[in-house]
Amino acid sequence: MLLKKQTVWLLTMLSLVVVLSVYYITSPDPNQSNLATVEQEEESAATEENAESTESTESADGETIISEVASDEQFEALRLTLDDQRSEMKEEFQEIVASTDLPVEQRNAAYEKMQELDSVAQKEGVLETLIKTMGYEDALVRADGDKVRVTVKSKEHSATEANEIIQMVRNELGSLQAVAVTFQPEK
Repeated sequence: MLLKKQTVWLLTMLSLVVVLSVYYITSPDPNQSNLATVEQEEESAATEENAESTESTESADGETIISEVASDEQFEALRLTLDDQRSEMKEEFQEIVASTDLPVEQRNAAYEKMQELDSVAQKEGVLETLIKTMGYEDALVRADGDKVRVTVKSKEHSATEANEIIQMVRNELGSLQAVAVTFQPEK
């Protein structure tokens, strides 16, 4: 009789942990209301910058032809691709966590990997912001396992600046990371 009560209690607690984990993962971020206004401001600023960085001409038909794609769009496209890949991986991990057929160890490992994805994405965002505060127009940080690729939009660059960026990345992500810094000229 005592064994059955303990088993029921354990199963109840485990299912409660799983339900709360799924709720936490799928619940909206409480700070999203602030993000919307920031995103709108960034979109309007990006639209103005993109309008300045693209060349358009008018054809004989009166249609506008854009002859150069802004490099800001390249950075954004890479960010979106990376976000899409991480979202797909996160969904796979969420399915594993929600599955009751799998052992607890496997579900815990999937949950930890999900947390690691979120942590890496957050650290990348922090690093991009820190690099921009160093006076660069834009930066893109992509961490993949033990390799980190940093692309910085800058008119001028030097080995000293690259070393500062590498040190910043290693301080944030760990010293075992292999860091590659690429400078992309501004247009």
